[in-house]
Amino acid sequence: MPNSVRGAGALVALEGAVAVVVVVVLVVRGLQGHDQSQASGYGTAAWFGILGGAVLAAGIGLLAGQRWGRAIAVIAQVLLLPVTWSLLTDSHQPLLGGVLGVVVVAALVLLFAPGTNRWMAEEYEVEAP
Repeated sequence: MPNSVRGAGALVALEGAVAVVVVVVLVVRGLQGHDQSQASGYGTAAWFGILGGAVLAAGIGLLAGQRWGRAIAVIAQVLLLPVTWSLLTDSHQPLLGGVLGVVVVAALVLLFAPGTNRWMAEEYEVEAP
């Protein structure tokens, strides 16, 4: 397994782990009554839990050499690009947007690196370019 897959797996697993931390924070805030609506806090936590859990699983899968993790990882990165843009512009959170942008772009570069493409093609016995 190439280092590009390991690097992508680590970055994607990190994203998933951050989402799981957000779930814990949202649930704790909901239990303490900080949210305007408990349904909103718990609903957001459930959303982050489902998506973040899938992203975390994809990252762990890539680290374990599982090719299925790449599809989920690519979709997650593409969906995080507009989030990055929003953090940089409308949300006025340039530090968070910058950090997220670097992680997302780095993960995409690693997910489409030549070594990763060759590794993916081996499963299907196809000659990668």
